[in-house]
This record gives sequence, C-alpha cells and structure tokens, in this order.
Amino acid sequence: MGYELRDRLVVGIASSALFDLTESDAFFRAHGEEAYRRYQDERIDDPLRPGVAYPFIKRLLSLNDLSADADDGLVEVIVVSRNDPNTGLRVMRSIEHHDLPMTRAVFTQGRSPHRYIGALGMSLFLSGNRDDVIAASREGFPAGHVLPSAATYDDSDSSVVVAFDFDGVLADDASERIFREEGIERYRAYEASRKSEPLEPGPLKPLLSDLNRIQQIEEQRRLEDPSYEPRLRIALVTARGAPAHERAIRSLQSWDVYVNEAFFLGGVEKKRVLEVLRPLIFFDDQTTHLDEAVESIAGVHIPYGVANPETGPDDVPAGQ
Repeated sequence: MGYELRDRLVVGIASSALFDLTESDAFFRAHGEEAYRRYQDERIDDPLRPGVAYPFIKRLLSLNDLSADADDGLVEVIVVSRNDPNTGLRVMRSIEHHDLPMTRAVFTQGRSPHRYIGALGMSLFLSGNRDDVIAASREGFPAGHVLPSAATYDDSDSSVVVAFDFDGVLADDASERIFREEGIERYRAYEASRKSEPLEPGPLKPLLSDLNRIQQIEEQRRLEDPSYEPRLRIALVTARGAPAHERAIRSLQSWDVYVNEAFFLGGVEKKRVLEVLRPLIFFDDQTTHLDEAVESIAGVHIPYGVANPETGPDDVPAGQ
C-alpha cells in the first residue's frame, strides 16, 4: 500500500514562495531557457535564500514532532513547481541545505502545476505566480498568492501563528456581495437578520479544519503534560463589526471549527492588529488590506469571490 496523504495537513508550495528566486528569474528573462538551465546547474550547490513563505513552512513542519511515529507526520509539504526536473535539482538541494523535512516534489517544465492540487489532497497551494493561483482558484482549489514582503521573524520563536480574514477566505462571498451591491447599512441589517444562519464555507475552511486537528493533538499533549505550551494558534482578523460579528462566530460553530483569537475591527486598519499579532502568514481576499501589512507580516492574497474580478495575466516567471 502506498504512502497515505489522507488525514494529514498537505500543503503544496511553489519554489517561488519557498525561496527567493529574484536573481534566477531575472536571469531567465534576460537569457532564456537553455541558459537558465545551465545557470541553475552551475549553481546547484549554491543554496537559494529563504523566501516569504519559508518561515511559515519551516515552523509548520516542526509540528511533526507531535507525531509518535517520525515517519508518519501530521504535516506534509510538497514542492509543486514550474521548473523542469533538471533545474528543480537546485530547489531540492536547497531544501536539503536548509534541513527542511520535505521529500516530495512535482516539476512540470513550464506548465501550471495547479492540476495536481486535488490529486495530492492539498488543503493549501501557495505560489508567487499570480496566474497559477488564479487558475487554481477558478477550478475551486484552495490557492493563495504569496506577496512580496519585507517581514522578518525570530528564529528562536517556535510559535505557529496563522491569521485568516473571514469573508472570501474562510466563508464564501455572499455577505460581501450584499455590502458591495447594496451598501453598508443594508449589509448590517442583512447580517443581523441572519445572525443564526451560517454562511457557506469558503476556500480555506478545509485548511482551518486541518489546523484544528493538529491543535487537538496539542491540547491532548498539554493535558498529559501541564508544562507543555501549545505552539499553534489561529486568529480571525476581519473588517466585520457588530452586529455582523455574530454570524461569523455562528458560522464557525456550524462548520465545527474554531479560532483562538478574533478581531472584529469594523473597518479599522487590519495592519494595526497584525503588527502586534505577528502571524507567520495572513490570508485575505483583498489586496488593499495586505498591501498595508506586508512590511511587517507575510501576506497571502486569496483571489476568490466578488472582491476579485479577473484581471489580465501577468508574464509567467521561470522558476516557480
């Protein structure tokens, strides 16, 4: 019987999100594919520098020490890359250099790798290539575009703090549509009248379920060992305020998921909370909220729902 991915948190990550490929991509654009292949081969033992999502992935993988079986971890991270197998060797060597416990990879030689998200049971796909993320989102996959960020994190900190927006991320965009089409007052009345009616789950609700499953294992560890301090914490950071907050809470209860902290900001800049909270990663469906915050945290745009009308495709970078 093959290695089973079911009942694990499976994350697919492009090399563009895991590592800093600025120099590699610039070389590809300037010199083309054949020269790029030689460039990577000549530098195969020159490790790539950590990218925006690297701290999140590293600490997420550290939670595998909660498993009684070292070969049967709770978290599986798979490289899903536009590189071909040859140029992908530098990516895999870099993973080994940084001592990341990642052994599985998909290299598609320039083709969008998003088709393999479902086949490999991923509850999250992260990429620095916006086009790949949009293509995945169109097909209903849980995908996020990792934005450039200047954020740095303390390597001595073992906590894994993950933050989510609500509408268009954990929930669908039904309420957001009311707000955009009918205005704030109608939206507030609409939400108050439906406070006990749960929204439909959005694209990252399965990810929250998987994270909660790890939290349950941590809680059991804490009960067995009172000195153990759980590392994984989840926060909700949303522009919702009263009375719309109650529907968000009731929806989470209905889906049998939970968060440790919730910030109902009612339009206050999310950046103010995020700078204090310092999540390793923050998921939001609106880039306006992320643009304000990426100097201090790693931000991921979820291109889902009414907040994200399609735009023209970007040029496709090489080493994704």
